[in-house]
Amino acid sequence: MHNSNRDSSGRTRPLRVATVFGTRPEAIKMAPVVTELKKYPDEFETVVVVTAQHRQMLDQVLELFRIKPDHDLNIMQERQTLFDITIRALQGLGEVFARIQPDLVLVHGDTTTTFAGSLAAYYLQVPVGHVEAGLRTFNKYSPYPEEMNRHLTGVLTDFHFAPTETASHNLRNEGVSGERIWVTGNTVIDALLATVRPDYRLPAGMLQRPLDPQERVLVVTTHRRENLGERLREVYLALHDLLAEFPDTRLVFPVHKNPRVREVVEPVLGPNSPFAGRIDLIEPLEYEPFANVMNQATLVLTDSGGLQEEAPALGKPVLVLRDTTERPEAVAAGTVKLVGTGRREIFAAARELLADPVAYEAMARAANPYGDGRAAGRVVQALRLHYGLSREPFVPFQPEGRNP
Repeated sequence: MHNSNRDSSGRTRPLRVATVFGTRPEAIKMAPVVTELKKYPDEFETVVVVTAQHRQMLDQVLELFRIKPDHDLNIMQERQTLFDITIRALQGLGEVFARIQPDLVLVHGDTTTTFAGSLAAYYLQVPVGHVEAGLRTFNKYSPYPEEMNRHLTGVLTDFHFAPTETASHNLRNEGVSGERIWVTGNTVIDALLATVRPDYRLPAGMLQRPLDPQERVLVVTTHRRENLGERLREVYLALHDLLAEFPDTRLVFPVHKNPRVREVVEPVLGPNSPFAGRIDLIEPLEYEPFANVMNQATLVLTDSGGLQEEAPALGKPVLVLRDTTERPEAVAAGTVKLVGTGRREIFAAARELLADPVAYEAMARAANPYGDGRAAGRVVQALRLHYGLSREPFVPFQPEGRNP
């Protein structure tokens, strides 16, 4: 399918851009792009397509950013496998694209929806733009299946919106022409800065008691498939040790809905823990309260990818509970530390930050290499330039300075 942005009478019409996402992290990071595209209604017709690979958590973000999907595949099923998600997303997106005939499909990041969306677009010969392109660990099973999702999407992509120069370098090493790569910063920082407020109050009853300014708050998230089982148990034992070592610490842990996460966390950090009064095991939070909880954190421990970018923007050190990271810029900048999933290693790294103010400040004040809140503007400016809609030069993102 070769698209033209002319209607049947030969008049130029706005370019029809399908933005595709299916999970909460994708929605958070694509929301600023959708908002930015809609600032140019004479140039872009923005069509929002969601797979709802994650239903409830996706809906929370759509409501927060006031985005109403034009097409909702609603593919989520209980205990769905990667085969299920891939088949339903590919078939559903193919049918939608064939019907709406987009001029461009924008996908984000590294989910199964990302790969299925880019493959469906390719089958219909529609150009693909990849937001957050070029992230790599060079280990196809870590993170799994995300590393291969982004590799495969990269092969199908026409417009590579790399968040950092490192990501751009990865793409060039894979043979992508520099003319097809734009360094934009990461749109997650756009979303975060628009969401965090100093006067924000957490919803009543969310925590067993309000956060105390005298407490040091550890915010934890875990969900990676490769960490399920004994690796997660080691992580939770390390958290138990930290609570024992530091009586002024409080643990806020939005627990992923995956039963294989919950069945491991409960025996170690559940109601029978001797530190239960300082542990909040809560349901996954909507993005707005989570971003604002993170803003009150002392330290973030996570196996997530996105939090490696978000927390440093708020001046929060991050300990990454993984063996690899596709975000080496954060390690180099000193905003995150890769600690793996070993009980001793996690405890030692966290203890240093909690016991040594100099070590803590060094991480908290390091410059965030991921964005300045203007990434979505760069994505759209690159498209406007490519399609001859603007002559304003593209200025790549470059990290500057330090966190205040």
